[in-house]
This record gives sequence, C-alpha cells and structure tokens, in this order.
Amino acid sequence: MIHPVIMAGGTGSRLWPLSRQLNPKQFLKLTDGPLSMLQSTVARLDGMDAQKPLLICNEEHRFLAAEQMRQSGHEDSCIILEPCGRNTAPAIALAALQLCESAGGDDPLMLVLAADHLITDVDAFQAGVAKAIPLAKEGKLVTFGIVPHQPETGYGYIHRSNELAADCYSVDSFVEKPDIETAKTYLESGEYLWNSGMFLFSARQYLAELELHRPDILSACRAAMADTSEDLHFIRVSPELFANCPSESIDYAVMEKTDHAVVVSLDAGWSDIGSWSALWDVSEKDSDGNSLSGDVIAHQTSNTLVRADSRLVATIGVDDLVLIETNDAILVAHKDKVQDVKAVVEQIRNDGRHEHMNHREVYRPWGVYDSIDSGPRYQVKRITVKPGAKLSVQMHHHRAEHWIIVSGTARVTNGEKTYLVTENQSTYIPIGQVHSLENPGVIDLELIEVQSGSYLGEDDIVRYEDRYGRK
Repeated sequence: MIHPVIMAGGTGSRLWPLSRQLNPKQFLKLTDGPLSMLQSTVARLDGMDAQKPLLICNEEHRFLAAEQMRQSGHEDSCIILEPCGRNTAPAIALAALQLCESAGGDDPLMLVLAADHLITDVDAFQAGVAKAIPLAKEGKLVTFGIVPHQPETGYGYIHRSNELAADCYSVDSFVEKPDIETAKTYLESGEYLWNSGMFLFSARQYLAELELHRPDILSACRAAMADTSEDLHFIRVSPELFANCPSESIDYAVMEKTDHAVVVSLDAGWSDIGSWSALWDVSEKDSDGNSLSGDVIAHQTSNTLVRADSRLVATIGVDDLVLIETNDAILVAHKDKVQDVKAVVEQIRNDGRHEHMNHREVYRPWGVYDSIDSGPRYQVKRITVKPGAKLSVQMHHHRAEHWIIVSGTARVTNGEKTYLVTENQSTYIPIGQVHSLENPGVIDLELIEVQSGSYLGEDDIVRYEDRYGRK
C-alpha cells in the first residue's frame, strides 16, 4: 500500500497578488472548479490503494491546511509542521522517519507529491504510479519525468537512458534549466523529460541514501523528530534542532548522487503553474485567446489573462497582458515579464508594507475575518465564525471592541457574564475585559467588529484559553 506524502510548504510569490505569504498558491483555487490546489492533489489519489495522506506544511499555515484536509474528508490525516523552511530533502526525511516509526518493521512506499501542481489526466497519473511501484519495491528511487510538448526554459530536465520497462528508464543525468536553444535540442532528441519533483520510493531506502550522501541532513532530522510535540493532528518538530538542518533539495542531496535513480515518463497534462503565464497556458480561453475569471468586460482584447475577485474589471485594446485584481492590490504585467513579479514582492517587503503577507481576508481555525476599513484609532472587520467554533478567551490592553450581529447567534462571555446576542443586536467589550465569542448555532455567525483604541495590532492579545493550541 502506498503512503502519499504531500509537500505543502512554500509561499508562491510568483502568483502575487493572489498568492500571499500566509495564503500561498497551494491553498488557492486557481483553475475552474471548487477545489484548491492542495485539495485537487488529495482528490487525485481517489481510487488508488493508498493510505490517508501525510501532509508537510509550514507552522503558519497549519489551520488553513487542516481545514482544507477536513473539507477533503481527511480530517484525521497527520500534519507535520516545519518551524522553518529547509527545502525538500529534509522535509521528505521528516516524513520518512514518521512513516517508519508508524510502520514498525515494515518499509512503507512513499509517494511524494507537491501540493501545488496541476494534473489534468488523473488516469494517466495513476497508471504512471502503478508502473513505478515494482521499481520502488526493488529499492529504486523513482522520479516522474513529464513528456515535453514544447521547449521550456522554466523547468529542470532529466536525461533518460536505458529502458527498463514500458515508460521506465534509468537516469543518465539531471540537467539545470536550459536556455531556449538548448531546450529545443532537448525536445528534438526525445531523450529528455521535465523534472516534475514527484517521487516514489521506500522510506527506508530514502533514509539509507540520505545517510550515504548527506548524513548531516539525516542526523539533524532525526534529532528534530526525537523531540516532537503533538496536539490535534499536528506533529511539531523541535524548532531549535530543525533550524540546524542544512537546506537542500532532494535532487541535489540524493537523486543526482544515487546509483538507484530511475525515471517513469508521464504524459498527464502536468504543470507546476509557476507563473501567471503558465496559468494562462492551461486555462480555458475564449475565441480571442482570453482567459477571464470574475466580473470582466473585455473589449478588443486578446491573449490576455484577467482575474477579477472583488469588482468589475474592464479592458480595451490590450494584448498579451496579465491583469489580476484583488480587494487590496492590482497587478498589470506583460505575459513575457511575469517572472519579475518576485521583484515587486521583494520591493513591497523592503518598503515595510504588508500586501505580500496576507489578503484583507485572514483565515483562522474558527473562521475568517475581513478588514473593511481602518484609521489612526479605529478598525472595522467583518467576522465569520463557523458553527460550533469559538475564539479564544482573551483580553486586550489597548483596544475596546463593539460587536454588531448581522446573522446567526453569538454566545458572548464579557467579564463575569455570559449571554446570547442575535441578529440586529450588539454588545460592547471594554479595554482590559476578559472575553470570548462563540457560535453555538448550526449556521455561520456573521458580525461587524469595530475596534477603537491607541493600538490595534493583532499582537495586542492575551490568551487565557484556546481550543486550537495557540499561545
């Protein structure tokens, strides 16, 4: 039986302003359909002889990841939390160590997947995994190479060698991202595949290869996993010990050094959606080559990607553009220049702004809030609390809060008193008052919160009790 391991780290800055540091692309719905990239990755496993997936993500994304796994029917899946990013070789080592501990004396097969890849032909994907299983059982480290249909400079390549079985080859070499002329020669030769970053191998074989080629990484990961803490379905590794681990990709640490690398060619409509132009490539388009999402009027517009999330966007007489509108930022770029989005994100960060960090809407384990308006001494939020959810019992030193219920019913603890507040009613929480907010009903609780005071930062909070394990 296969043990899927889904890597859901990373910030996806090349898809700004939709992707943000606290809500990166793997948790977004980028293509048509109701599922996020992570949820699509999970759904791709349906019908396979596989265990429940194990997820690896950043500490700051834990509740977003857990909620999307719950929506996918995997609320009991184990989630390993990385206190800091250390690239794919250590992340996979953490998963391998966890699976070996859970498996006792068995040697589980790990199917390592990225949470932010698109695969349109699920049957071809599952058939490719089936071809890889016998090789992985023989001790091979299998990577999946994507059959290229055009020269591509944004991917690394795998030069395949001898055919071992149908669509299965030994690996001659891993090749860095080429220039366009080199990419054309790769395509013409028929011997090169795109490096997908997906793998299948036994957990113990991977650890043995890591011990051989990068014992420093394995030693650091073992130390971090020996000092874990668990709450809910989260496994927290030691922040101090994991911080000592070198940062290295699995390709550099293991795959380029091992004698046991093989590649299975895969033609399954794969894309890593690494840029806005890549999303335009895989999106459905109208007769003018436009991919339009949201409230859009496109007049004399061609070969353009427009995404409108919160208002009407109109274009006139443009070609080969990307236009992304969110409720706090707008990106306009030529499709040939979208790789430079990372430079914009870096400038936002260097300028001390916040638009690289999060959207106006911020997800919490209990629901979501949207910062509607703010001024020097006030802030207005629209808050949604899920049925049965409760915010922490807390206190603020610098702000008072006024809650107006729009729909649903709130159970409010305000000092020594606990009472219900319903639609069109309101309540006031003074500065320094211990309080909490809960939704005891079966529908969402919607309210408007007006904060007033000398300091309105999210760090002005003292938590006394929290069911989600937050400090």
